[in-house]
Amino acid sequence: MENKEIKDLLVPMKQKEDTSEKISSPSRTFLQDARRTFFKNKLAVVSMITLVLIIIMSFVGPGMNDHGIDDQDLSRAKLPARVPVLENISWSGFTGVLSDEFQGDTVEQATTNAISRYSNQEEFIDIEVLDEGDGSRNSAEVKATYHVYEAKDMQDQYYWLGTDTLGRDQWTRLWDGTTVSLLIAFIAAAISLLIGVAYGGIAGYYGGKVDDVLMRILEVLVGIPNLVIILLMMLVLDPGITSIVIALTITGWTGMARIVRGEVMKQKNQEYVLAARTLGQSNWKVITKHLLPNISGIIIINTMFNIPDAIFFEAFLSFIGLGITPPDASLGTLINTGFDNIMLYPYMLVFPAILISVIMIAFNLIGDGLRDAFDPKMHK
Repeated sequence: MENKEIKDLLVPMKQKEDTSEKISSPSRTFLQDARRTFFKNKLAVVSMITLVLIIIMSFVGPGMNDHGIDDQDLSRAKLPARVPVLENISWSGFTGVLSDEFQGDTVEQATTNAISRYSNQEEFIDIEVLDEGDGSRNSAEVKATYHVYEAKDMQDQYYWLGTDTLGRDQWTRLWDGTTVSLLIAFIAAAISLLIGVAYGGIAGYYGGKVDDVLMRILEVLVGIPNLVIILLMMLVLDPGITSIVIALTITGWTGMARIVRGEVMKQKNQEYVLAARTLGQSNWKVITKHLLPNISGIIIINTMFNIPDAIFFEAFLSFIGLGITPPDASLGTLINTGFDNIMLYPYMLVFPAILISVIMIAFNLIGDGLRDAFDPKMHK
């Protein structure tokens, strides 16, 4: 009886013709898979967010206080970083004081060395004896803390990242310099992208004598060092953004051209390209509508790696005095100024060095994430 009741409860399913053909979940395109894989990479996502914040700050940062970019005043030169609230936390590094350790044969001599180091303003210097010594040479050691804002009667003023040797606000100049460095990098990368893709695409697609001629020209350009080109630019143009962009453009596109050429040569004999040719499409349409979309992944990835290279190259040129020159600011000029004062005022070097490191690491991590995202083997 029980079996009969159970049997009555079982209702046979009606078979429909399209039941077996239904897809349980919607199919994803290649770009959707790439986006999904990219956002699974936490480091790449964090780097992208960090980079967006840096770009935003490069525009809004200089206007976040009342200190102008070129507002000079030697009376406030070399002030350490001081931030409201954080100034009360001794280990924060934004307390607005200068601190160092001094040695001498005796405590009195070490104290004298400390006081003379800070302009003999003894009333604004706190001395802490670290080692009283035993009378031998430089055996006594003291720690001196100089309250420089009080000494300059500037207790109500705050310079979030301190000031440079001319009294200019480091916060304002840091973000203004970031804008200049990013601008140079993006312009150089965009120009290199256009030239490299066009050059490599033509060489790879047409092949034969066209490829031979274009590759020989490319090899000549690859053999010219960027520094030599910069020096030649100095003879024609003044040091600045224009000369750096031109120097980066002249040889910066060669790597992109080689990569695009190789990918086009690999793709041009595929079935979809042969089908397009059979349908009578022009070479221009075959390249722009079929080849370039299929190699866009490698182009994007290579561009993401070219941008930090351009930023570093600009910083290097400005550091050795061949790029942006003071009073204009860039990350390279700020690092150069900080390097000259690293022994006495290390904060001038620390902040721009940290920022350029974060920018370069972020771009490289994003490039790694895009490389994995555009690799079909990484899609799950």
